Amino acid sequence: MNNTGHIPVMLGEVLAQLAPQPDKIYLDGTFGGGSYAKAILSTAPCTLHAIDRDPGAIARGAALAVRFPGKLRLIHGRFGDMLALLAEAGVTALDGIVLDLGVSSFQLDEAERGFSFRADGPLDMRMDRCGPSAADIVNTLGERDLADILYELGEERLSRRIVRAIVMARAEAPITTTLQLAGIIRAVVPKDGSGLDPATRSFQALRIHVNDELGEITRALEQAIHLLNPGGRLVVVCFHSLEDRIVKRFMLHASGRTPAPSRHDPRSLALRQTARFHLLTPKALRPHSAETQANPRARSARLRALECITGGGGVA
Repeated sequence: MNNTGHIPVMLGEVLAQLAPQPDKIYLDGTFGGGSYAKAILSTAPCTLHAIDRDPGAIARGAALAVRFPGKLRLIHGRFGDMLALLAEAGVTALDGIVLDLGVSSFQLDEAERGFSFRADGPLDMRMDRCGPSAADIVNTLGERDLADILYELGEERLSRRIVRAIVMARAEAPITTTLQLAGIIRAVVPKDGSGLDPATRSFQALRIHVNDELGEITRALEQAIHLLNPGGRLVVVCFHSLEDRIVKRFMLHASGRTPAPSRHDPRSLALRQTARFHLLTPKALRPHSAETQANPRARSARLRALECITGGGGVA
């Protein structure tokens, strides 16, 4: 745990896969509480650029930048725009990138941000405080579209039942707070044996939709491989299956591990290009039991890593 109360997930594994080296240049694409950034800079005298779309995270990082003068460079923006953001800073190549996906502990713990169903706050969920909020989505979207969001992004099998309850409630008065929405969901979704709060999946779905999180991940991965020097590594920590599925497929493709076409497929006549990347984690790494006991939020974490073998271009 760092001095802010934030507990970094799989920190040892992240450092082992990233392997920071002196005088190299790295990117922390999801600065958050700065735990990974602090550990990277403490491991090797390197330069670290750190991106976060949350202005609060950038403000918190100022103290860490003072601790590592000239080594930590904070950038406000989305990691899905890393190519443009780094180009503005004069950076066109990196020796390593780390992405810690999902919502940060700070955002979950600050009730006024509207991410948590455990404390009352405005139904917001915007990481960068821009664009439509969760309240806008819940109160204006059509019933079918809203149900699709809960089902596809939250894997909520009772999505239609939940949305019918939401539509009935918003007809009486707008849904504006987290506990108001959580109460509507809990009233129609029975508890199961998993111990998971009935509102969990719906809140996850709304957060992912509001922040276009899956789109951000896809854009970030596609840009990351264009930035890595030979020997550079991409390390990604995911927290749910939708994120991990995107990362897994991307890394398999980048490392040439996708199945070859059938010999009856004309595409099999084309020479397969030599992969520019090596998959460092054939299977996703999981947190140790001691970590999950100390930090329950780590239970769903998955870590995958990729290493650039040769320079020049990215994958299609």
